Amino acid sequence: MWGVNAASAIYHYTNYDANPWINIPGGLNDIGAGADGTVWGVNGGNQIFRYAGDQGASNPWTHINGSLVRIDAGSRTNVWGVDSADAIYRYTNHDANPWIKIPGALSDIGAGADGTVWGVNSGGQIFRYTGDQDSANPWKNITGGLSRIAVGSRTNVWGVNAAGAIYRYTNNDASPWINIPGTATDIAAGADGTAWHVNKNGDIFRYTGDQPS
Repeated sequence: MWGVNAASAIYHYTNYDANPWINIPGGLNDIGAGADGTVWGVNGGNQIFRYAGDQGASNPWTHINGSLVRIDAGSRTNVWGVDSADAIYRYTNHDANPWIKIPGALSDIGAGADGTVWGVNSGGQIFRYTGDQDSANPWKNITGGLSRIAVGSRTNVWGVNAAGAIYRYTNNDASPWINIPGTATDIAAGADGTAWHVNKNGDIFRYTGDQPS
């Protein structure tokens, strides 16, 4: 679990709630963490970075060519982002030519460890990527309205709407969303079912609704 604060400082969860966060050198505006430990981020200048601090590098961030405003990493090989014009890019797994443009327009995107990808556009419409199944129409519109979306896996998809309401995917496209109590401005979902969110005040919450009260 990783996050950035309003000053673009970067934090990594320690797995110890009594002292939960360790500051990581650097400055980022958005960050995405995969189930395998992969971490990518973008800064205020839309520059893209991949975390290499676990590999002994003197600089914990490797700069990757390109320009993005939002990024998410489901795994080392499933990294997606959107740029300031809402264009969609997928990582090629080759740093020398890192990005392939995917048809469509999104303002936020979420990528899961299993290859699942969802996104929302500037109008709040929700889409699930199907380009690996139907190249002619790579995005399937899903009923609902969200401004932020997060994907841990095919069965762990969460979102937040413009009013701050929180929704979890039901795994049924006919009735896709269930409202979860609380308000948020951004949300994150893990492959193991974990979900975290932050509210407009910067307060941090971890979901425990799937555990006995």
